[in-house]
Amino acid sequence: MSEPQTLARIAHASASLEEAERLMTVCNSCRYCEGLCAVFPAMEMRRSFSDGDLNYLGNLCHSCGACYVDCQFSPPHEFSVNVPMTLAVVRAESYQAYAWPRAFAPLFERNGLAVSLLVALSVTIFLAGFVGWHDPSVLWNSHSGPGAFYRLMPHNVMVAVFGAAFLYAIVASLMAVRNFWTDIDEPASTLVRGQSLWQAIKDASSLRYLDGGGVGCYGKDEKPTDNRRLYHHFTFYGFLLCFASTSLATLYHYLLGLEAPYPWYDLPVVLGTLGGVGLVIGPIGLFVSKQTRDPALQDEARKGMDIAFLAMLFLTGLTGLLLLILRATPAMGLLLAVHLGVVFGLFITLPYSKFMHGIYRFLALVRYAKERRSHDDLG
Repeated sequence: MSEPQTLARIAHASASLEEAERLMTVCNSCRYCEGLCAVFPAMEMRRSFSDGDLNYLGNLCHSCGACYVDCQFSPPHEFSVNVPMTLAVVRAESYQAYAWPRAFAPLFERNGLAVSLLVALSVTIFLAGFVGWHDPSVLWNSHSGPGAFYRLMPHNVMVAVFGAAFLYAIVASLMAVRNFWTDIDEPASTLVRGQSLWQAIKDASSLRYLDGGGVGCYGKDEKPTDNRRLYHHFTFYGFLLCFASTSLATLYHYLLGLEAPYPWYDLPVVLGTLGGVGLVIGPIGLFVSKQTRDPALQDEARKGMDIAFLAMLFLTGLTGLLLLILRATPAMGLLLAVHLGVVFGLFITLPYSKFMHGIYRFLALVRYAKERRSHDDLG
């Protein structure tokens, strides 16, 4: 007789997925870590693991390191159970597997920081060179009052160029999300379940599972702290505040007829300033955290992808704050060109950067909330 389908071994698409299945099989037999995060309860609801299931668990993992420290089978044990590092590899590979167009993903994975900076620098040089060639005084003179920014680039041109880049980022990200959602075999109806969505929003906004079961994330010295979650909050909410500032400024322009730059006390400036501070503090903190984490917990081969995204967020916040401080000086023209170049580079590379991990993780939390509720109802 053949084995039951639920117990049959599944052929996986990569060695990292094979290793992830091996670890999940071992962990399913032990279950010592089931109270640490969402990964282990989600694992326990399965007896076999498809590629989609493993990618789901990989993106559900917050890489706090608690299971590695608590595990009796972690290296140097012969079972060599290292869930955080293995799922980090699975997670990074999933960004490339689901990317759209997929051909662009390897380029960014291997040269993330170089590609991001090259795009930003190219746009900066183009803007500064174009303006400087036609009228150097626009680039080097002081400008103030409503519409000062648009003396470097007309508003309609700015909207067309950066709107196209932002639209591309949205379309490419949505296509990647569709690929992820299809691969984990989750129906579209899950996304309209109010209770699951609300639970995922609460878990994501508080980074509930980044606390290592309540003690924090682990570093090289195996002393857990909450610093990593704090810097994630700075980065995440800084990004949201900057997005809110830009959206509000758009409403000001089209609905109220008010042109940027706005007074320092106006709401778009206040939101943008707070967001810029968050995008400076958060990425610096996360970069330092990466340097002080145990290498055994990290996917060292793809560390550059993380650093590239942090660098682009940091430069977006820094150049935005400098532009705010120096916008009434002769430095405004060049700073605006630099800031726009960085923002353009950020938009274009978003669908192939670590940005996608936030979206996949939120979707994984939605699925987990639905599964947990269904499991509790049956129990």
